[in-house]
Amino acid sequence: MARPKAIAVVSGGLDSVTLAHLLHAQGYQLHLLSFDYGQRHRKELFFAERCAQRLEATFSLLDLRQLGQHFKGSALTDESVAVPDGHYAAANMAITVVPNRNAIMLSIAYGIAVAEEAEVVAFAAHAGDHFIYPDCRPAFIEAFGAMERLAVEGHGHPRLHLEAPFAHLKKEQIVSLGAALGVPFVETWSCYKGGEKHCGTCGTCNERKEAFQLAGIPDPTDYLQ
Repeated sequence: MARPKAIAVVSGGLDSVTLAHLLHAQGYQLHLLSFDYGQRHRKELFFAERCAQRLEATFSLLDLRQLGQHFKGSALTDESVAVPDGHYAAANMAITVVPNRNAIMLSIAYGIAVAEEAEVVAFAAHAGDHFIYPDCRPAFIEAFGAMERLAVEGHGHPRLHLEAPFAHLKKEQIVSLGAALGVPFVETWSCYKGGEKHCGTCGTCNERKEAFQLAGIPDPTDYLQ
């Protein structure tokens, strides 16, 4: 029998790479989607492609750079805005929000899912994202899934649905899951600054450090600080 198909949005970060490994372990045939939306750096996209190669998945890097030029004021897309340091749940991390990013990416993923008769569209939003990112919260996930059921009604696979399996998990729980799945964490990228090494001071680096510490799992990441 043919394996069911899943379309997964994978950035190359720890969470989304763990998601890809989870879906693979569940027996899905995978098509991983990454997006170049003009973000500050492209290092994570390299690790997304490596993940696809490792899992023998189809990989697509979609070019949204022209769209990203219009996302002014975000530290991830606007070079004039500095990436903030500090705890990932601090108020100053709001400057890293890219407006409507997940809704845009998931809409594209749904279009591809219909065309490819996939059963699942998946992304890796988790409970730690709820502080800052509104398009990672359970209310958004539920509403977006309901909207897409109407948007593609009568088209694609009859069981097509949205999955966000980490929506109620903390980052350290994702690390524990990833370790159980054999995720090579060293082949993931979290840092917003995109240097040769993880900076160790930005919000996502601090979140990554804390997650490994709380999970009690050695952190293989090479940090500048």
